[in-house]
Amino acid sequence: MEKELVVKVTNVTKDIKGTKVLDNINLNVEKGKAYGIVGRNGSGKSMLFKAICGLINITEGEIVVFNKTIKNGSFPDDFGMIIEHPGFLPQYSGFKNLKILASIKNKISDDKIKQTISLVGLDPENKLPVKKYSLGMKQRLGIAQALMEEPKLLVLDEPMNGLDSKGVEEIREMLLKLKSESVTILLTSHMKEDIDEICDHVYNMENGVLSQIK
Repeated sequence: MEKELVVKVTNVTKDIKGTKVLDNINLNVEKGKAYGIVGRNGSGKSMLFKAICGLINITEGEIVVFNKTIKNGSFPDDFGMIIEHPGFLPQYSGFKNLKILASIKNKISDDKIKQTISLVGLDPENKLPVKKYSLGMKQRLGIAQALMEEPKLLVLDEPMNGLDSKGVEEIREMLLKLKSESVTILLTSHMKEDIDEICDHVYNMENGVLSQIK
């Protein structure tokens, strides 16, 4: 049976001022699998995720997500992401922030937003403005934002940042459950346990070059 590809990255290069930050990247991502990318800061991991999410233009090559060609300004369908620090409106509560973001597509209810906030270990009724959140609370809210519309693809760049050991374990379990429900996951993490426990395939990124190690 032919494997269903969710993401297909073909000969992708990103050149910035003469430096190849992505150097002829090829990656096929199968439905319902988790793919981990490891490598030092500045190796190109976040740049690749930004390209897959349509946040930057690539210099050469092609990226296709759910059979749609992705270019800067055209975003994949049915995906959730955490890339760098989640950006929220600091004066509003967590629920109000997610409600504003959900209004863009207008496909989920207030109850669904609250359920997702609870799922990541936050209180949906908490009126505390996000500017008073701890780093771990902001990260949990970012994960809730990525999950709330039940995407079929998750692109997660260091999702465990700022979480305590209990939070890390809870998010790992959540990601494994989502994978068992055929959600496809792209993940970077500096924590070896995240990669070992969650990922079916592992790649190393060094100087913009991607190579498979598992």
